[in-house]
Amino acid sequence: MKDLIKEIVQALVDQPDQVSVAEIVGENTNVLEIKVAKSDMGKVIGKKGRNAQAIRTIMSAAAGKTRRRYVLEILE
Repeated sequence: MKDLIKEIVQALVDQPDQVSVAEIVGENTNVLEIKVAKSDMGKVIGKKGRNAQAIRTIMSAAAGKTRRRYVLEILE
């Protein structure tokens, strides 16, 4: 899941080398924290949060078979 989200975010931004995704594993929930360059923050979030919501939708569809809940956080 971590690699999938990293590939998607790297395709969106101008500085793909500064994208980092950290996964925090919990009992039933995994948290994916995305860090990007400050200038690329708007591209990841998108207008009215549409890009971020689309990434969350893809993530939840991919997580369906794993029976785990994934949460996406975009950090500054």
